[in-house]
Amino acid sequence: MKTRTKLIIAAALIAGTALGASRVAYAQSASVQAAIAKGAVGEQADGYLGFNGSPSAALRAEVEQINIKRRAAYTDLAAKRGVTVQDVAASVGCTTLKNRVGAGQAYKLNDGVWRTRSGSTPIPLPDYCA
Repeated sequence: MKTRTKLIIAAALIAGTALGASRVAYAQSASVQAAIAKGAVGEQADGYLGFNGSPSAALRAEVEQINIKRRAAYTDLAAKRGVTVQDVAASVGCTTLKNRVGAGQAYKLNDGVWRTRSGSTPIPLPDYCA
């Protein structure tokens, strides 16, 4: 089965339960929220937070803990749905890029380039985000 088809199927399968994973995925401290607001930390198409620049050791540790929790939630959901962790993470990444990245916040697509969302202009989502 092609990767795109698998992702579409995975997205359909996890649509109802992805909210549970996303609740864990978005749990953030005040310092991480501030870094997101400044564009120093941002959402990535792969479903994880990343750094737009060089973070402090403390910020890096906090973001790594969030990503560990995200991966655990994605792993649990993938096991329940019979899909890969990457499929779940990419599906949540699509939802996050579409619905959670606000104006002025940084995000990174699969091309590795950091961008800043401008106003209410939609983020150009990867092809597999159906």
